[in-house]
Amino acid sequence: MNIPKKLLLSDLLNHHVRCNQGIDHGLGVFAWMHPPVHRLLGWITRTSSFSLEREVWRLDQIKAINQQEVYVKGASSNSDQKTLDRFPTLMNAKVFNDKGKKIGLIADFFFETKSGKILFYLISRSNPSLPGTSRWRLSVDQIIDKQPGFVSCDFHSLEDLPIYKASLREELLNKSRKWKTQFQDLTYKASDRLEGWIDEQIIEDSEEDQYSSFQSEDNSYDDWIDNSNIDTSQGFNRMNETQKNKKVTNERDLDPWI
Repeated sequence: MNIPKKLLLSDLLNHHVRCNQGIDHGLGVFAWMHPPVHRLLGWITRTSSFSLEREVWRLDQIKAINQQEVYVKGASSNSDQKTLDRFPTLMNAKVFNDKGKKIGLIADFFFETKSGKILFYLISRSNPSLPGTSRWRLSVDQIIDKQPGFVSCDFHSLEDLPIYKASLREELLNKSRKWKTQFQDLTYKASDRLEGWIDEQIIEDSEEDQYSSFQSEDNSYDDWIDNSNIDTSQGFNRMNETQKNKKVTNERDLDPWI
């Protein structure tokens, strides 16, 4: 059994505390922290649901951690709930954005087990105690002011933060956004291909029209030569004389004075 270098507060509180005498001191119920420097000092356990007494453990008392229990060395300090309520904490503090609007609550944080340094906080949009709610990662550097019960940050909305754990609803929203983006990309690609195909068809049709007009002109010339039955230069001259005579006759027919 080893001590992990980093741990979530919720994971620590969900472990039973067992001392070197083998006594089970119950689950963790509260975090003992120093908010001005973002540090966890220890945590509080409750032996019985009916007991008013609380036991305070320092973080450096942890000797080992397994999947269900935290083994500690030494004795705890006894206290009561009224005294603990006066302890400064940022847990369940309201989170406000850069416009002063409430956007969530601090639900959890990630810390170093050796020093107690808080690495980042986790924000919940609604009640943190509800199972399956989403968590967004809030860096310590993004906190510009903190007071008992509230934290002021320099971002606008939760969408500006990386998501640490997504609920089913949030996963569906993210998937629908991805599907919408993919559908738009496919639509744009299809329209581009359709426009390119139409342009190619227009070019091919124009080329076919030009080729067919050229063939028709060529065929008329060939027909004119074939119908004349010209074999020699004398035949060609006779054809010219015939055309001239027809022209003169047509002009006489059209002239009203003749």
